[in-house]
Amino acid sequence: MDGGVVTTPGAKPIAAGEAACYAHRDSDGALALHAFVEGIHCGGCVAKIERVLAAHPAVLSARVNLSTRRLVLKWRGAEAIADVLLALIAAIGFKAVPFDPLRLAQADRAAQSDLLRALAVAGFAAANVMLLSLAIWAGRAEGMDPATRAMLHWFSGLIALPALIYSIRPFVHSAWRALRARTLNMDVPIVVGIALTAGMSLFETINAGDHAYFDSAISLVFFLLLGRYLDLRARGQARGAAERLLALTARAVTVLAKDGTSMMVAAGQVEPGAVVLVAPGERIGVDGVVAFGKSEIDSSIITGESVPASVQPGDAVFAGAVNLGAALRVTTLAAGESTLLAEIVRLMEAAEQRKSRYIALADRVSRLYAPVVHLLALLTFGGWWLAGASWDSAMVNAIAVLIVTCPCALGLAVPAVQVIATGQLMRRGILLKSDTALERLATVDTVVFDKTGTLTLGRPALVAPERHDPAALQLAAGMAGNSTHPLARALCRAAPRARLLDAVRETPGAGLSLDTPEGEIRLGSRTWCGVASDVPDAGMELWLKRPGHAPRRFTFADDLRPDATDVVATLKRQGYAVKVISGDRRPAVAAIAAMLGVEDWQAETGPVGKSAILAQLAAAGRKVLMVGDGLNDAPALAAAHVSLSPSTAADISQTAADAIFQGAELGAVTELLATANKARRLVRQNIGAAIAYNLVAVPIAVLGLLTPFLAAIAMSSSSLGVVGNALRLARGRSP
Repeated sequence: MDGGVVTTPGAKPIAAGEAACYAHRDSDGALALHAFVEGIHCGGCVAKIERVLAAHPAVLSARVNLSTRRLVLKWRGAEAIADVLLALIAAIGFKAVPFDPLRLAQADRAAQSDLLRALAVAGFAAANVMLLSLAIWAGRAEGMDPATRAMLHWFSGLIALPALIYSIRPFVHSAWRALRARTLNMDVPIVVGIALTAGMSLFETINAGDHAYFDSAISLVFFLLLGRYLDLRARGQARGAAERLLALTARAVTVLAKDGTSMMVAAGQVEPGAVVLVAPGERIGVDGVVAFGKSEIDSSIITGESVPASVQPGDAVFAGAVNLGAALRVTTLAAGESTLLAEIVRLMEAAEQRKSRYIALADRVSRLYAPVVHLLALLTFGGWWLAGASWDSAMVNAIAVLIVTCPCALGLAVPAVQVIATGQLMRRGILLKSDTALERLATVDTVVFDKTGTLTLGRPALVAPERHDPAALQLAAGMAGNSTHPLARALCRAAPRARLLDAVRETPGAGLSLDTPEGEIRLGSRTWCGVASDVPDAGMELWLKRPGHAPRRFTFADDLRPDATDVVATLKRQGYAVKVISGDRRPAVAAIAAMLGVEDWQAETGPVGKSAILAQLAAAGRKVLMVGDGLNDAPALAAAHVSLSPSTAADISQTAADAIFQGAELGAVTELLATANKARRLVRQNIGAAIAYNLVAVPIAVLGLLTPFLAAIAMSSSSLGVVGNALRLARGRSP
């Protein structure tokens, strides 16, 4: 079902003759064009655009991503064909503009503001018209004078009609676009029903009749707008992941020329071989190799590893990583759409596009709604007219059919349960972000966990601090206080009373040093501290080297969440398959998997690898719940059947996930799955009740036994029944 109109402030469509300027030729010789398509709100919009473009003989592929609204179009032939293809898009009511990630958020804000204004107007009018209607209903029981009733009808019309004309615009636009594309959607009967109700009410008011239903029309528009606004906000949140990653790819970088000068260049325009300067604290904008400098980089967006990695000349670095130490010069190997970060964006877009094609249960049930309702209303009007009834009586009966079959109950069947389930879960520290998350969760049979920050707390801690020599621990913590390295911070937490030492120097990628009368003291990596190569590597470790003493090792571990073992055991007992996939080293992942009793695990797996594993599971028919927190988990979270992140996760991962949980406990996983299974049962009951209501109410309306007023009451009653059934979820115990 289409939503409100989305437009981008200040965005000019690609004009005729200009499309060729935005096309580029791929390595296979085909032409490609990337554009931002305005007016997309749902999977139906995506399907319409792709279907129209695919019908052109020159088109090789046409893919539209619902999250980013990016059209990727490929064809063979002349560049001028691009103008023809974009004209096909314009003909069905959409507008293509040059692709710019910064326009995405602007478009969402504009659409939400437009719907919010329409909602405010409809709400104000509905409240006032209902007050007048109460007086009319009370007057009927007491024999109100016809002139007084006519006057109240006029006041109701003067308030309702201007508000209807303004607030119904999103539905009219959606219905008109569907009709232009020679299709029907649920907005078409809504617009027809409201228009006929308002027109009939105006006709009755002019002729001092009894059948004026301005209150029903404006109230219906208000509730429909409310649902549409909430839906648009939810979709906007879901789009945030790809938007923010795209924003990372749009950054400018500093390119060094051969004569020593520098200039700012868009990351996508940097040529391979160019040398890029990366300042301390700056995000790397290209894939390349370090040409000069030593530093530490936060590459969690690629590896998920929480501990920064040391880099020196010859080491590979990737776009999106953050330089934490000294300045680096990087020789570019790939930029723009060729970087690993761009590949992550493409993985997310492809995964979200597959997910956007997942049709909610209520939408599947309501596919035939529009044509069936129109046919029933037309047959009702024609039948009564042929039977000898006056045209206005026949019209009243037809309007009653349209009102009594209004999809409010069917439309509320899923949202009512979602709203209550969302509230219940929110009170338990779980936030749902997708309108189909509950339905997908109810079909899950496999749970895949990331390690760092998901099964563990993502906060390194010193192992057995009581076993260390107090003097050595105090000295190491005093030096560590001069660094922001995660392991240095962990040392400081282990010895909070240690005195901060002055004159400590930090060597990026190596460690800390302090000159003393006895000689130099070092704290850092095993190489920095001269540890023999035959000493086994403990993974997360720091070494302290003092004059006259053997090097001392400080080992760190990332503690499991307190209930992780119980949650995994519960999931396995309930029949779920459990798997661990991590970008960390094999020894660390193996140890965690052994503690949890998980036999199926994989280590040292990057974003592409995680997405590939999930694709293999999906191809095998598995419905996967992915639980992860790192930026490198974002593509996997988007690719999974459904996904969950802790509130401590990286922002992009939270946005890519379908749900977020708070707190240190992992019990949110079992809580969410149990709630989803109960919600699915209630949704099916609601849809069954809505269908049963129509089977009973529609024949009564067709037989002329319902006035539009009684039809509105019946329609409202069915909606209340659906909500009442959904409230059973709130009365249930916490799983």
